[in-house]
Amino acid sequence: MPAPLPVLYAHPFSSYCQKVLTALYENGTPFTYRNLEDAGASSELAALWPMKRFPVLVDGDHTVLEASCIIEHLDLHYPGPTRLVPADAKAALEVRMMDRFFDNYISTPQQKVVADSLRPAAVRDAYGTAEARAMLDTAYAWLDQRMADRIWAAGNRFTLADCAAAPFLFYADWTHAIDAGFRNVHAYRARLLARPSFARAVDEARPYRSYFPLGAPDRD
Repeated sequence: MPAPLPVLYAHPFSSYCQKVLTALYENGTPFTYRNLEDAGASSELAALWPMKRFPVLVDGDHTVLEASCIIEHLDLHYPGPTRLVPADAKAALEVRMMDRFFDNYISTPQQKVVADSLRPAAVRDAYGTAEARAMLDTAYAWLDQRMADRIWAAGNRFTLADCAAAPFLFYADWTHAIDAGFRNVHAYRARLLARPSFARAVDEARPYRSYFPLGAPDRD
């Protein structure tokens, strides 16, 4: 009797869920998708993880939290043609460093701007939002130099770091536009959008674009 498939609790429009979905699609990993648009799936998630944050992966007796850890779990237990975390320790460290960069310096300030837009006008944090936008500009500039001589975030192979970069740069450009002068970042973002694994995640999220609080642009 075949082992049960891992179960992913995720929402198609979530950037962190798209990060994991890109990894799954990259390697054609079979899984059961519990779309959190379904009330039943949301109830199951709440029972599994009281924080109710997603994505969450259930694999047999293991419940795996946080997108990066889920991808590392998949890479270890369900390896495919694309090795998302290199076996070489030094190369793996570069991948993890870039993954942290995209999480902390692209996604975090981007989500700060979006979250602030959901607050009542009287309690919005103009100072904090300005800081977040400035951090994005600094991160874009650093990344533009970083991508001058590489195809993917950690070199010439698609990795965990690119699974992070794809949705985070996607939404960051919607939120705080990447300056036209950062040509390497724009070219990298275009390569990510053309990657079949991420393109699939983007297409699956199209029905939910009305959820974007700042208004989804008519592109991508």
